[in-house]
Amino acid sequence: MNTNLRFAISIHALTLLASSKDPLTSNAIAQSVNTNPVVVRRTMANLREHGLVESRPGTHGGWKLLREPRQIRLCEVYRSLEPEAILAIHANPDKYCRVGGHIKGTLTSVFTAAQAEMEHALDRYTIADILEDVLARGNR
Repeated sequence: MNTNLRFAISIHALTLLASSKDPLTSNAIAQSVNTNPVVVRRTMANLREHGLVESRPGTHGGWKLLREPRQIRLCEVYRSLEPEAILAIHANPDKYCRVGGHIKGTLTSVFTAAQAEMEHALDRYTIADILEDVLARGNR
């Protein structure tokens, strides 16, 4: 699954957990995301490895946040995915072409700056911000 989808599902799941006072099962999260519980379990396992959630087995078990929603920044969630580059450079431009021979260096500089700007923008938002906006949209 590509990084963009994993990122969106991760934010969805964390926001859902932030909205609930009780732990939620993978099935409950999957129903909200409208995906297979296996996808949710993989997503949640990654979030657990990065210290964002924990799970408890049993009748009253499920997933819950390890920190307050205001303490979980979207950039941290994004970085937990170990994402592939969103802006990728084609592998084999013609090295003898006056453009192809130098395009990789130029695009690397531009794409690195763009990635940094995106991560900076994500760092301004928390799971609490997402929950607040979702709830406000529900009241319109």
